[in-house]
Amino acid sequence: MFSSLKDKIGSEKLHHPMMLLLLVLITIALGIIIAKGGFMVAIALVVLFPAIVYFNRFLNNPRVGIYTVIILGFIAIGLTRYIRNVPLGLSVDGILVLSYIALFFRYFYEKVEWNQINRDLVYLALAWFIFSVLQLFNPEALSRTAWFYAMRGISLYMLLLIPLALLIFNRLRYLIIFLYIWGIFSILGTLKGLQQLYIGPDSAEQYWLDTVGAVTHILFGELRVFSFFSDAGQFGAAQGAAGVVGLLVATNIKGKRNRLFFTTMGIFGLWGMMISGTRGAMIVPMVGGATYILLRKNFKAFFIGAAVLALAYGFFAHTFIGQGNAQIRRMRTAFVPEEDESYLVRLENRRILSVYLASRPFGGGIGSAGDWGKRFSPQGFLAQVATDSWYVQIWAEQGIIGLILHLTILSYIVLKGSYLIMFRVRSPELRGVLAALMSGFTGVMGASYGNGVLGQMPTGILIYLSWAFIFMSQQLDREYIYLIEQGLDPWSLKNKT
Repeated sequence: MFSSLKDKIGSEKLHHPMMLLLLVLITIALGIIIAKGGFMVAIALVVLFPAIVYFNRFLNNPRVGIYTVIILGFIAIGLTRYIRNVPLGLSVDGILVLSYIALFFRYFYEKVEWNQINRDLVYLALAWFIFSVLQLFNPEALSRTAWFYAMRGISLYMLLLIPLALLIFNRLRYLIIFLYIWGIFSILGTLKGLQQLYIGPDSAEQYWLDTVGAVTHILFGELRVFSFFSDAGQFGAAQGAAGVVGLLVATNIKGKRNRLFFTTMGIFGLWGMMISGTRGAMIVPMVGGATYILLRKNFKAFFIGAAVLALAYGFFAHTFIGQGNAQIRRMRTAFVPEEDESYLVRLENRRILSVYLASRPFGGGIGSAGDWGKRFSPQGFLAQVATDSWYVQIWAEQGIIGLILHLTILSYIVLKGSYLIMFRVRSPELRGVLAALMSGFTGVMGASYGNGVLGQMPTGILIYLSWAFIFMSQQLDREYIYLIEQGLDPWSLKNKT
């Protein structure tokens, strides 16, 4: 009977008596399990099969891990409003670790090109992580648990994600997949934001506003839109970067579908930035646009851009046009800081911090400021003073030495990346796409002066992957030229070079 079953193929096996008996027994067993376990067990069983399929694909293709990390970067924090008391942010850590395990088993019998990670970018990430680890011995640190949670966004994701991308994400097809995932979730983010603005928050979002969010997200009776991001500041800056990258990629990439998609990404990104009510996000397209013009060595466009920025400044600082619109009214306050009470409070907080940190060159310890400080060491001095800025947070937690190291690393990445794009990439189209990624990064750097966005999800994950692609630019350029010479579309997902 078993041999006859073995000889059958495809759906014929389902007609065999042994298979029918097995299916009946499985059905009875599942019925008993669900009857005893209840609804939650039934849901678990339903989820079990796609989970098995997912992890099967994951172990056979570690790149699935990178795709998952990008998606989780967008939605993990937002999901905590619906699935409470579950640290979904830790899922990013788990997926990254599993990606390395999958990489090990997938290429167990194949040669891995480890020389791909022999790059200055990896050494910079390692140096920054080591400095973060040394912060464990900072005598000012009040909570090792806070260090663990805060360190992940500051340096761990950077260290884990960059080498992984250099090893297995080093082809043009993965660059286009990365951009498309970024675009899809940016468009969805703005659509979700529009729902919050014009229809209203759903029950879970309203509960979050009622319990913790309203203090910073309901100003003068107006909602600061946060979409499925952690907060409005992160939403505004991330969407500003998506707007810059989308529009700039659209002006360089070939193919009507590609141009249509990335133009949509750019428009929705800037739209999301506007409705977020985040004034600091406005710096993203300004700095990003200036960066792009310089990278393309188009000085005529630079002067035109400067004129556009001057007009924008005049519109916000010296007119009252659109004052009836809450988003425009809030952004206008960024251009008259002397009249903005929150700006004056920030200046006072920085003065207080400068006195406190004068005798603490290594800061108060990672996780001692901001939300982590309030959660794990609310009695600490830094937990009582708002940092607001990403750079101020680094300064407060890791001192002037940590801030100098951090700014040195970021400056090196900007200068080296710009050099590669301007003088080492021969393909104009690819040069434009990589310049768009660099422009998004510098825009986020500018926005991080006023908001703590650089190391937060999803911005940090998108920036680290952008760095990897920029530092792989010469390798991508050689692939691009080869595909063009072969008469192939370099942006096609069918290319297996």
